[in-house]
Amino acid sequence: MAGHHDQASGPLAPNAEDVVPSSGDPASAAVEQTGADALSDVLEVVRLTGVLFFIVDTSPPWVAEVPASEALARAILPRVQHVVSYHVVTEGACWCRTPTEAPVRLETGDVIVVPHGDAYVLSTAPSISSGLTLDQTLTWFREMASGQLPFVVEEGGGGRERLHIVCGFLGCDALPFNPVLATLPRMLHVRRPRASESDRLGALVEFAVSESRAPHAGSRSVLIRIAELMFVEVMRRYLTTLTAEAGGWLAGLRDPLVGRVLASLHGRPKHTWTLEKLAREVATSRSVLAERFTHFVGEPPMHYLTRWRMQRAAGLLAGSAVKISAVAHEVGYDSEAAFSRAFKKLTGVAPAAWRNRLATSGRTTGQ
Repeated sequence: MAGHHDQASGPLAPNAEDVVPSSGDPASAAVEQTGADALSDVLEVVRLTGVLFFIVDTSPPWVAEVPASEALARAILPRVQHVVSYHVVTEGACWCRTPTEAPVRLETGDVIVVPHGDAYVLSTAPSISSGLTLDQTLTWFREMASGQLPFVVEEGGGGRERLHIVCGFLGCDALPFNPVLATLPRMLHVRRPRASESDRLGALVEFAVSESRAPHAGSRSVLIRIAELMFVEVMRRYLTTLTAEAGGWLAGLRDPLVGRVLASLHGRPKHTWTLEKLAREVATSRSVLAERFTHFVGEPPMHYLTRWRMQRAAGLLAGSAVKISAVAHEVGYDSEAAFSRAFKKLTGVAPAAWRNRLATSGRTTGQ
């Protein structure tokens, strides 16, 4: 890695009919009941794509600085709108810090996710810096992304302790609406599971390490796909750690009622939903539905549906030359004018201007 080693509200109780058996996961139950998987839908629509994967094998003193998403995206994959990164500590311990967050200590089995594009530092001590310039750091990432560097980065200050970190970088769309990113903190620290819990992430890490240390034909493609799988598994692990008091979109997946509503909206986004139709769909009252959904997701169901439709539309506008009237129909609008008003209200620009901006910049970005 481009590092340096010379310096040392209270939950709302569900209705009886909303409760699923305690032996099952509410998020999984929603998938079983509706056939829709909201998390998979979001990750597909926001085009989550692995862009970089490598392993760091180092010793203290060691430090590595990761640039902010905007600069990093230009270096490793210019057409990526936003970069999300995560690191899994497979041996040893280290620290992660951002300019605005206190240092977080990571131990073996822990994962840190930096979802909002902040610059950050990984190091064997909480306050050391690399002394490298931004250009030097970006050059290193550019060389790693282009395959000029090995998958396993061996460096460090010569200390007796070893530190092994699996590093994954993914591209996705953050605008106009990415509900997964919106629900995550600036730094997400997911601790290793208890010994009694299954660890599918560990199995993926083991496979990735084996592939990295003994690469074969197609290894780069394999590791990029593993980067995606590992991120999804980290989100699953995070879901299991959420308490009953937790809010946010991901917490909503685990709520028996809200999880079914999200699955319905994502399973049939073109449907002419109303609050009354949704309430009938999940067998509850409109008032309970609105209150519970807003408690977890942060906005009423119809507002959420509008924003999700606009995210789907943004992807269609970016990825094809389909007519705007066809995009409007695809996301549930009979009127192109009504769709254009809704799109501009959320993004600040008309659909045609959004598409033209993408074509001019050559990037899938809304900024």
